[in-house]
Order: sequence, then structure tokens, then C-alpha cells
Amino acid sequence: MRPLLARALLAPLLLPALAAPARAAPDFWGHWGDGKAELDGYALVEPRYGQPRRGTAVLIFVTEDWSDSLGVKADPGRHPPADVSPALKLNFVRDFQTGVYDYNLLTSVFTRVDGGFAVAKASFSSQEWCGHVYQQWLVRGPRLEGVLHSYFDGEADRPLALPYPDGGLFEEALPIVLRGLKGDYLPPGGSRTVPLLPSQMRARFAHQPQAWGQATIRRAPSSSRVASALGSLEAFTYTVEEQGADTTTYTLEAAYPHRLLAWSSTSGERGTLLGSARLPYWQLNANGGEAYLAQIGLGPTPAPSIPPASAAPSPAAPPSPAAPTAPSTKRPIRR
Repeated sequence: MRPLLARALLAPLLLPALAAPARAAPDFWGHWGDGKAELDGYALVEPRYGQPRRGTAVLIFVTEDWSDSLGVKADPGRHPPADVSPALKLNFVRDFQTGVYDYNLLTSVFTRVDGGFAVAKASFSSQEWCGHVYQQWLVRGPRLEGVLHSYFDGEADRPLALPYPDGGLFEEALPIVLRGLKGDYLPPGGSRTVPLLPSQMRARFAHQPQAWGQATIRRAPSSSRVASALGSLEAFTYTVEEQGADTTTYTLEAAYPHRLLAWSSTSGERGTLLGSARLPYWQLNANGGEAYLAQIGLGPTPAPSIPPASAAPSPAAPPSPAAPTAPSTKRPIRR
């Protein structure tokens, strides 16, 4: 949240850009160097256990300093200048209910501002009533080094490794890359086929190892007027068509900073923007700060009121024990 503005403005491109700009690059730091984060709230539909689940999503975009040696956000004054570079981080939060219990998911991706928004690190965590999972990838030159920790039998704790092909994209980074924050990823009507690594969330939901696939990315030839929570706006779309898998459409605001207005996938997942704000959210953690959620179309999670001690109900008698039943021979469903 303290980007190295002078370094970012003067440094050359250290990594190959993911796309050649189709027009003059916008003033990235003129917008993103204000010491705030972009917060976008969405109505979410997430398919899980064969049914669509309604919930919410929050996308948080913020610039931070990145330490290559440690693979984490760099605190000021703790690293030599050669170890620190500016990053744009996206935290993608999903919350949805599955029957009696809820899912809380976070995907976090650091991209290099001076490297065409190439990924430096991508991580995923899932918390729900059955247990929790954590996975991450660090980019180490031409390879990816990762780790997985899971409560599932057969997954547990293990190192991960994959090659990193030239021009490869992480699915988690698409909401950054497609926005064209330093120049268009593709010109209107353009297309490109690239290696694509499907998201860690999808791999963990399917209990399958991640593997690189191919995807064709297309930009619509022209923009169109769309209705949104921000009003009637000019917008353009990208479609990401994975070979043998899903196709996802991203609708983006035509004016800078090209906020993500909506996305929808043939998998059944979709998100629709409810509101957007630029805020120093890390300073808004006191009681009452939840009022700012209204700016992104959300509200605080309702908490039950606590009755006074005098009104507390009397303890109920314990229920009679149920008769024992024979153990099930059915194989349990993986959660």
C-alpha cells in the first residue's frame, strides 16, 4: 500500500509485457498512486454440489511493494532496493451459502506493474465447515513452485511444481490483465491463443491437480452501452474460451480504469457489479467502519442480539439418546 512511485515511474520494463499496447498507455500511477484501494462489490452466483449458490464477491485492487526474496508484500525499510518492486495485488473474496454451512474463499494474486502484470505469486484459501485448504504458486523464472495444504485424504501436505510457458496466463490474473491498465491487452476485434492455467479454486473444487491448457482470448470489435450499478456506461467485452472447458465473458467499463462490470461463465458462475469505491480500507476497521460497505453495494453480516442475563432461557432437558443404527456401507461424498 506504499508503492515505490519514483522507482515505478523511472524503471524500465524488466519482464516481457503480456501484451503490446494498442494505443497510448494511460497514466497508471496518476490513478493508482493515490494511496487507496479500489473496492468492487458483486452479487455472486457460484455453482457448488450441482446447484447454483447465491452470495457476494468483493474484488480489492491495491498497489503494494513486493519482495522477490521472500515472496511477500515488502514493509518499508526492511529490504534492499534491488529486492523491491511495485505490484498490483488483487484479493478476490467469495462468500456463499451451501445449505446449513457457508463457504469463505480468498484468491490473492500479486502482479508486476513493471512487467506487463505478469504474476509473481498466486494463492488460494478455502474455509467451510468441513475444513480448510491453502495452496500457492510462486513464479521462479521458467517454473512455478507451489505448496498445497488440505484436510482431504490424498491431498494433505505436498510440494507442487509446474513449468511456466512463455506467454502463459493465470486465470486468477485475468481481472487485472484484461483491464488494460497500462495499455490494451488486445485491440478491438483482436484475438490471441495462449497457455492458460485454470484457477486454484477450480482445481480444489474438482480435487484435480492443476495443469496448463490452451485458451483463445477475443475482444469484441466495438463497445456498447450497458446498464450497470454505476449507471448507463460504454463497455467492451472479452471472451476467454478454454479448449475442452469453460468459456467466460468479462464486461469492462470503456473509460479508465476499466472496472469489471460483470462476468459470466458456462460453468454457471457469474458476478454483477453492485458498487465501487476507492478507499484506504485498512484504516476503516473500527466499529462503524462497516458503513462504508454501502458504497460497494453491500452491508455488514447481521449479528444476533444477545439477550440480557435475566431473560436467558432455562436449560432444556437433554434429548433421549437415539437408538443405534448399523454403520453405513456407502462411500462418503467428498466435500
